[in-house]
Amino acid sequence: MERPPIESDCYETILQPGALIRIKAPRQMGKTSLLTRVLHHAEERGYKTANLNFQAADAESFTSLDKFLQWFCDSITDRLKLTNNLAEYWQGVRGSKSKCINYFEKYLLSTISSPVVLGLDEVDQVFQYPSLAADFFGLLRVWHEMSKNEDIWKKLRLVIVHSKEVYIPLNINQSPFNVGLPIELPELNQSQVQDLVQRHKLDWSIAEVTQLMAMVGGHPYLVRRSLYEIARQTMSLAQLLQTAPTQAGMFSDHLRRHRVNLQEDAKLEAALKQVVTSPQPVRIETGLAFKLRSMGLVKFQDNDVMPLCDLYRIYFGDTA
Repeated sequence: MERPPIESDCYETILQPGALIRIKAPRQMGKTSLLTRVLHHAEERGYKTANLNFQAADAESFTSLDKFLQWFCDSITDRLKLTNNLAEYWQGVRGSKSKCINYFEKYLLSTISSPVVLGLDEVDQVFQYPSLAADFFGLLRVWHEMSKNEDIWKKLRLVIVHSKEVYIPLNINQSPFNVGLPIELPELNQSQVQDLVQRHKLDWSIAEVTQLMAMVGGHPYLVRRSLYEIARQTMSLAQLLQTAPTQAGMFSDHLRRHRVNLQEDAKLEAALKQVVTSPQPVRIETGLAFKLRSMGLVKFQDNDVMPLCDLYRIYFGDTA
């Protein structure tokens, strides 16, 4: 399901020298799907691509910048189907970032004649290590700046994907999160949901589409899962609307995951309770509002927030 003009903007941008695209949205909103399509578009133009999910890194990789950058370089090398050549380039008294730059410039980008697109998914994992994150994201910004003047770095294109707001302290001139093309994936609108309804061969009225969207909003995962189960005739729309916001409903795992995350932060949990129990959009602390939005639980109305959908309003409003 495309969300114009997002796809065309990404496809056009990734073909530009030194391109940097930043895709941000809560979990299960379609970020990885968009990344996959952007990489496929680049491959169709003859570009080399490497898709790296940072959740694949084990804890040991984050214990030092040197270990992390070696893991990063090795993973990218593997996805580009090249031979690991770290032993040759990871020597001498230079710092880890200099060695990483050298490895890319003298080996990866020199070996490959076409542009190279790196898809960096789930970079939120790096946010947990502020010192390491500052160095790594600063390095990505350096690459982006070098691409403006140096031909070999113009070959490198970056797509950075994350869910959470960037709270790590980054110098404005050393951050990759304030340059390039920013993409925030919105919810599906009614016509897009209606398109999905038709693709599932369901003969629904506008009223039924409206009922579904009142419960799950335009959240791609929630909409898709709902339509899939109804199309399989495992439940009716009426049954889904009745059971969805309960522990017995098909979204119970999804809802429990959110509840567990909220229980780790009492202020965040209290803020959401305030939002879901108010009949009107409410004003809460800005930092808490952005955290709840990054979890996909709320949406903004001007400077106030409201639940993303009735699924969250009902489930998290239940005091039992």
